[in-house]
Amino acid sequence: MEEIQKKASTGVEGLDDILSGGLQRGRLYLVEGSPGTGKTTIASQFLLAGAEAGERGLYITLSETEEELRESAASHGWKFEEPNAIFELVPPESLLDEDQQQSLLYSSDLELGETTKRIFEAIEKHKPIRVVIDSLSEIRLLAQSSLRYRRQVLSLKHYFSRTGATVVMLDDLTSDSHDKTVHSVAHGVIRLDELAPDYGAERRRLRVLKYRGQNFRGGYHDLIIKTGGVQVFPRLVSAEHRSKFKRETLKSNSTELNTLLGGGIERGSSTLILGPAGTGKSLLSLTFAVQAVERGEKAAVFIFDEEIGLLFQRAKGLGLDLEQLQKSGNLLVEQVDAAELAPGEFAHRVRVCVEQHKVRTVIVDSLNGYQAAMPEEKQLILHMHELLQFLNRQGATTFLTVAQHGLVGDMRSPVDVTYLADTVILLRYFEAVGRVRRAISVIKKRTSAHEDTIREYRIGQKGINLGEPLTNFQGVLRGVPEMVGIDKALMDLET
Repeated sequence: MEEIQKKASTGVEGLDDILSGGLQRGRLYLVEGSPGTGKTTIASQFLLAGAEAGERGLYITLSETEEELRESAASHGWKFEEPNAIFELVPPESLLDEDQQQSLLYSSDLELGETTKRIFEAIEKHKPIRVVIDSLSEIRLLAQSSLRYRRQVLSLKHYFSRTGATVVMLDDLTSDSHDKTVHSVAHGVIRLDELAPDYGAERRRLRVLKYRGQNFRGGYHDLIIKTGGVQVFPRLVSAEHRSKFKRETLKSNSTELNTLLGGGIERGSSTLILGPAGTGKSLLSLTFAVQAVERGEKAAVFIFDEEIGLLFQRAKGLGLDLEQLQKSGNLLVEQVDAAELAPGEFAHRVRVCVEQHKVRTVIVDSLNGYQAAMPEEKQLILHMHELLQFLNRQGATTFLTVAQHGLVGDMRSPVDVTYLADTVILLRYFEAVGRVRRAISVIKKRTSAHEDTIREYRIGQKGINLGEPLTNFQGVLRGVPEMVGIDKALMDLET
């Protein structure tokens, strides 16, 4: 009895999670979406998942030929073979012959009746446990009216309910996208959408519109079609992911930086590093990643803005051998193409690093590149909020970089996420004694007190070197400070 009540897996990675385990057996479901959104691929995976469990499946196609379906399956490395079967429903020869078409009687009556009869015959012959009907647009066109179409769908539903089969009907929305007849009849409705950004690859997403008597994960979920089928990335809900960990203070190798940070960075917190281009944001964040590996932990770096080979070369010149750490398996470095990546897929990659690879330090460099993967800034804030909350609750320490517009003077950020981060480190250029210099300060820290001074720092062959607090300057953060006395800290750093 338990085996009968067990839900039918869709065979689509991520979709069963959204549906709380899969499809309730013996019910009729609708998967709708415009052509190219992945309906046929999902339906094929549904039947293949059943075949793996020894369940007979039947693909009834009214819109594609059997040859086309088999070729499509072969492109993913699949084969439609026992216990699955394909039934290609083509019009009888009498309906294709113009001389034999009815003139007084409506030919659509004969076509619809013949279509239904042949569907029932195919079901009786194969006795499938899983059924796919592709597509309802053809049946809607044959019905010609909403009333006849609804009656036809209801007759199919009642017939399938007697057989106990789990049925997935596909609708490509080409005949009437406003017809919601099947929505009220179906036990569950899944909608697929395709978005075309101004630049980059198309984006696909999925939403469950209805699932009777069953909780499901609402909202939009990104999906991709790749060789091997459709993969869905369930929308991340941070409240569902909590783990116990010790909130210890993680110290860096720099005494001055630790003092500036009030002792260090707390585990399970997020740090935002702000500054214009060239101030060392990436280097500072990578320093924390390297030190995490030195503590015996794993770290992950997601790079949006720089080519990975160039990053390795540049970091090595500053005393950080990232390539060697990557080869050891303790540092995961992944280059991300924002134009080809959906935000849900990026969140999934981060989750895999934390949950499967046990990564405890995550670097995102930078949010400027991450923003390019977002339709609008508001969604970026929501995505980052959930992602940071998830990482914090998993005990992962996160470092984010944001490149500000401009070099000196008034700095502006393309996106304001300072209120999301637990710690905010500000890097600035300033001019003093005829030279362009760099300054670092901590402007926010939720977890503990921090030093409220401004320190100059240098980038050299051994990484970042901080000096003593600048006490005889004012206006450093504006970029053009005034010297109110001989600053000993400035003199010390010179030597």
